[in-house]
Amino acid sequence: MACSVSDTPSLKDLPKVATDLKSQLEGFNTSCLRDVDTNEKIVLPSAEDVATEKNQKSLFDGIEKFDASRLKHTETQEKNPLPDKDVVAAEKAHQNLLDGVEHFDKTQMKHATTEEKNPLPPIEAIEAEKEKNKFLNGIENFDPSKLKHTETCEKNPLPTKDVIEQEKTA
Repeated sequence: MACSVSDTPSLKDLPKVATDLKSQLEGFNTSCLRDVDTNEKIVLPSAEDVATEKNQKSLFDGIEKFDASRLKHTETQEKNPLPDKDVVAAEKAHQNLLDGVEHFDKTQMKHATTEEKNPLPPIEAIEAEKEKNKFLNGIENFDPSKLKHTETCEKNPLPTKDVIEQEKTA
């Protein structure tokens, strides 16, 4: 776009610049600037982005071009979501029970004394059980190696003939 001479404004139409700024701009040394290469970064969309955009565009086109005359007419059936009598009665009974518990009058209660019973056996029964356990432990834990070795001598004298005849006559 080149500007033609007829498009340029006249000198009197240009905005006025302060003289100190103008003198600074005129006296500016361009050799103080550094040379810089500018890199243009153009980020192109990925294949997934392009596919997603095409899919969305096709969906929007389908919605815009939708023909409502192809729909079928249906009858709407209204269903009663209200509970029946049994459910209402059960809920009311439950609510009355909760109200009774929450608003119970404790002043109408009678005083009761609690009697504690000792479920433990008497001391004699405990001592007898200890003796029995001690006796059973003695039998179960008996060490036969503590016994002394003895030899048994069987004495079974048979009677003589004279003794047998004396017993028969007597």
